Amino acid sequence: MKAIIPVAGAGTKLRPHTYTQPKALIPIAGKTVLSIIVEQLKEAGVEEFVFIVGYLGDKITDYVKENFPELKSTFVSQNERQGLGHAILLTKEHIAGDEMIIVLGDTICEYDVSEVVKSKSSLLGVKRVDDPRNFGVAEVTDAYKVVKVVEKPLIPKSNLALVGVYKIIETNMLFDCLEQNIKAGVKSRDEYSLTDALQCMIEMGAEFKSFKVLNWFDCGNKDSLLESNSTLLKKFGTSVSPDHVFENVIIVEPVSIGKNCTIKNSIVGPNVAIGDNTTINYSIIKESIIGSYADLFDIVLEESLIGSDTDIKGETRSLNIGDNTEIDLG
Repeated sequence: MKAIIPVAGAGTKLRPHTYTQPKALIPIAGKTVLSIIVEQLKEAGVEEFVFIVGYLGDKITDYVKENFPELKSTFVSQNERQGLGHAILLTKEHIAGDEMIIVLGDTICEYDVSEVVKSKSSLLGVKRVDDPRNFGVAEVTDAYKVVKVVEKPLIPKSNLALVGVYKIIETNMLFDCLEQNIKAGVKSRDEYSLTDALQCMIEMGAEFKSFKVLNWFDCGNKDSLLESNSTLLKKFGTSVSPDHVFENVIIVEPVSIGKNCTIKNSIVGPNVAIGDNTTINYSIIKESIIGSYADLFDIVLEESLIGSDTDIKGETRSLNIGDNTEIDLG
């Protein structure tokens, strides 16, 4: 069993943060999106990983090697963004016919990972959504058998969205379908999609079953990332590094506070995640994510996403600020 983690996207909906940081490394609830995915799969017994990197790929490579040195990790570069199907095809020689689980690098879900990994059937993770037109959609029988998948249909016949978790038994058939679609120029929304290749497999006789995830955390834009941060903080609970300096501080749980933070004369929380080596003074912070090495003085922040190495002084705001920024709101 091998895991494929595509993390080559540019993350345009999370700019300015993704100008300097891959979307998979955006902090959330004291972790990163990528670390949560990898830890889930590790706990389920997966040891071999293939990471598809592209934009800022060196940061992904360095992060994995530093934080997960025990993994058998391979890094494949997608230099041209031609879609998820094209990205998966690049891993063919590294899979060599083994079973695999694909988890998109911006997908955090709650499900029985071990059960999915050990399944003798190919599986597609699904979740009911209000508007499925922006997702791959699965049509499923009462017996959970997937009979059809369509990428971002204009008129969906189902509200079961593909969440970005795929367990594939017939990997050789998948690669054959990917190659066939690319050779024939079969695209959805001007990209080679994985969904089209899965439909090709179904038409060739492959059987897929669906499984419903308990929760699906969207990390695609500022508002959804903050909402996911809040939900995951409630799940993980408060985490405060012992390496800190607090003076005249009120903590409203849940919060996550990293190493070597100095916080004085401030109220922090609820639902706040703060990176390492950040300084906060005379401020009120709630419902926000603050990066590492930030310096906040005399400010009230709510529902804000603040990058690393930022310097902010001023008044009440709701902000979305990337790395290496200095702002004086006085």
